[in-house]
Amino acid sequence: MLSAQGQPPRGCPCFVLEPMKTWIYVDGFNLYYGALKGTPYKWLDPVRLAKTLLPQEHVVDRLRYFTALVSGKSDPTAPARQRIYLNALSILPEVRIHYGRFLAKILNLPML
Repeated sequence: MLSAQGQPPRGCPCFVLEPMKTWIYVDGFNLYYGALKGTPYKWLDPVRLAKTLLPQEHVVDRLRYFTALVSGKSDPTAPARQRIYLNALSILPEVRIHYGRFLAKILNLPML
C-alpha cells in the first residue's frame, strides 16, 4: 500500500525500511576441516562471505567465531599460522572470537 507520492503510509507494518541486523555464528573447526583444508582459500574473510551470501537488505552486525587453539602435534607450524589468521580476523569490527577447548579422545564402542 503506497500513498500518492509512492511512499508507504506512516506506521505501516508491511514495509521494512531499515536494514535487518544479522548475527553470524561460525564454528571455526568445522569451517576449516569441512571446507577450507586442502584448498587455496584458507584466508577466508567470513564477514565478506556472509555479506555476499545474504540478501541485500541484511547487514552483518556481528560475527561470532568459535574456535580452539590447535596443539601443533601433527604440524608444528599450525599454531603460528592459526594465531596469524585469528589476529587478522580480530581487527574486523564485526568479529568477536570465542575460544573453547578441543578434546580429542578415542571411544571404544561395544561390538553388536
